[in-house]
Amino acid sequence: MGAGARRDPAPRPLRGRRYLVTALTSCLFWNTFGMSAAMDSKPNILLFVADDLGIGDIGCYGNNTIRTPNIDRLAREGVKLTQHIAAAPLCTPSRAAFLTGRYPIRSGMASSNRYRALQWNAGSGGLPANETTFARLLQKQGYTTGLIGKWHQGVNCESFNDHCHHPLNHGFDYFYGMPFTLLSNCQENKPPELDAALQAKLWLYSQIIALAVFTLTAGKLTGLVSICWKIIACFTLVGCIFFISWYSSYGFVQYWNCILMRNHDITEQPMRLERTASLMLKEAVSFIERNRHRPFLLFISFLHVHTPLFTTAKFLRKSRHGLYGDNVEEMDWMVGKILDSLDKEGLKNNTFTYFASDHGGQLEAQDGSAQLGGWNGIYKGGKGMGGWEGGIRVPGIIRWPGVLPADIVINELTSLMDIFPTVIQLAGGAVPQDRVIDGRSLLPLLQGTVQHSEHQFMFHYCGVFLHAVRWHQKDSGTVWKAHYTTPVFQPKDSGACFRRGICPCFGDGITHHDPPLLFDLSQDPSEANPLSADTEPLFDTIIRRIGKAVEEHHKTLTPVPQQLSYYNNMWKPWLQPCCGTFPTCWCDKESSKAEDIL
Repeated sequence: MGAGARRDPAPRPLRGRRYLVTALTSCLFWNTFGMSAAMDSKPNILLFVADDLGIGDIGCYGNNTIRTPNIDRLAREGVKLTQHIAAAPLCTPSRAAFLTGRYPIRSGMASSNRYRALQWNAGSGGLPANETTFARLLQKQGYTTGLIGKWHQGVNCESFNDHCHHPLNHGFDYFYGMPFTLLSNCQENKPPELDAALQAKLWLYSQIIALAVFTLTAGKLTGLVSICWKIIACFTLVGCIFFISWYSSYGFVQYWNCILMRNHDITEQPMRLERTASLMLKEAVSFIERNRHRPFLLFISFLHVHTPLFTTAKFLRKSRHGLYGDNVEEMDWMVGKILDSLDKEGLKNNTFTYFASDHGGQLEAQDGSAQLGGWNGIYKGGKGMGGWEGGIRVPGIIRWPGVLPADIVINELTSLMDIFPTVIQLAGGAVPQDRVIDGRSLLPLLQGTVQHSEHQFMFHYCGVFLHAVRWHQKDSGTVWKAHYTTPVFQPKDSGACFRRGICPCFGDGITHHDPPLLFDLSQDPSEANPLSADTEPLFDTIIRRIGKAVEEHHKTLTPVPQQLSYYNNMWKPWLQPCCGTFPTCWCDKESSKAEDIL
């Protein structure tokens, strides 16, 4: 990951659209009756989702220098998906789509401004109460549902404790973790990450105005400047406003955003990162132990591997790729411990286990020459980029011993949104009929009863802006991808937006393409060689067909309130979760539970 580091490239995706097996026979896959019997028993469901993990950072996807034996074991014992796609290249919208099975633009969790993810615990935006998560539907099927880790879907709407967006208001019986997300601001002596550009401007303006007030006051007192005191007072007032705006929000980010909650109660404010991984692991194991005699859904939403990459001493300086590699290896170890708890309770064969990342690794995350973001293998681009594969193609691993075949690779088009209908079907429930569901059940593919995914088109958004569309042409097995908009890399050939910190969705940081850039992903997964009418005889036909699909897709969209609007993303003191009396928010209720098991 650092300068001079080497990794073997991830293997090229296979061009075929079939399983990597010598024959598709019923004896290989098990029969439908076996599947029905397994589903009748209501399997436990364990979902692992990493944060900002690159597809090229895992051994089973081609990395041979970062050690991920436990995730690799899941792949050997189950099914690996090679075209597993996130619905968005950033945390908040991607996770909204994962929870609901719907493109984030349908729920208002896609942004038309530069704030593309929730910025504050004390904002009023979040996953709307009228959206239905898989957790809520599984509750109705008798499941006990738990979320351990990151939420990042909002907390409050109108008061500091209405918890309208809270996990417990979206179908989870138990929540332990961060209502927000990790930031560099959560660790002392780290450069600010949250809205760093605005923070820098507020601080600069505060300094400029303070200097002006000092100069004018000195000039007035010495008689060098003829100015009335009212003007100096006005400058002082404006300066105070800028300073208070900077200090009241960004000066307390650790206290406002970096908190831990158990259900509705704050347990740490600010959180102590040195023991967070240990606490998360304990909570996950405890949830499994408590619910071993009844069906459960447990969603492990890792804080790993988001910056600031806080890693416990046991794993520091142990990998070949610096702090990022250390953090990945610690996460893999945690996966192993949770899988061990399933084995201990005798639940391995009755648990449907899934592992993925919410989107690709962030290429722009750096500290000098050290890379702090993930590696996306052969795929172009990364986190924040609406259409390029590196930001949206993620690991996808599913294991269900004795029910699903082991060590199988599926090259068909799948989505994180597919988990919604899949787990509902496993639980014996029904997908809502009163709304558009964009996910498709993975069970027919996993069963081997179909050879092709139900997905024909996928729409790749950057905020509310459609940047690209992929078309799975099932009759030929070809996957076409048309880019209408791409980010402007800075520097030009760097492959990322290093000068901006993250690529934008609109404005002068993007390029519109007419005609669109067209790639054949089945032949060119790295998106290195755009096709044209001169090199592809069907170019015009393909572009027209994709254009028609876009028109049909747009007809299914209805206006909804924008959850990531400027107003909803503002810090509002009256919405701030607080352990104590605002603004002196501080508590540590975990001290008696902080025995380190890492």
